[in-house]
Amino acid sequence: MDLNQWFNKGISAEKYIQSMEKNKEQLLYIYNQFKFPNHRQTLEMIEKNNLRVIVLTEDWCGDAMLNLPILLHIAKETNMDVRILYRDKNLELMDQYLTNGKSRSIPIFIFIDEAGNEVAKWGPRAEIVQQFVEETLASLPEKGDENYEQAFKKAIQYMTSSYYQNKQFWSDVYNSIIATLK
Repeated sequence: MDLNQWFNKGISAEKYIQSMEKNKEQLLYIYNQFKFPNHRQTLEMIEKNNLRVIVLTEDWCGDAMLNLPILLHIAKETNMDVRILYRDKNLELMDQYLTNGKSRSIPIFIFIDEAGNEVAKWGPRAEIVQQFVEETLASLPEKGDENYEQAFKKAIQYMTSSYYQNKQFWSDVYNSIIATLK
């Protein structure tokens, strides 16, 4: 399948959000609380490209909870059509966008032009957020350690609550996506 076919297979952001079983409240909170910067000139430049975006995601993903609401604001301001594909049901496409060539990390945003050509790819995290994740996970015991699973779950909870509460992360994501689209 080409990217136009993948795009057409996707569902709208509205339908995706309505069907969410996890992180819906947090995603909507971030969407409603995000203070959209006034970068009209940059947004107009992006809008002129008539881009569309394919989002590979799952509702359980904390990174998606953080990143998707910011993307939706950018899409709204630039008249960019967004279509969502569930990662686990679309591994053929996901496997073309592996992080570090091996990981099915999400979300992945694939920006395409009117002809269906890839213009840019973003994800799964802004660089500053990636540093935060790496620092948080660096404190975990070794994987074979009996305390690893519990420590890992606590780290995920900490990262997810930080995504939800740290509004600087929201700005970092916005700036990272915009930089990718410039």
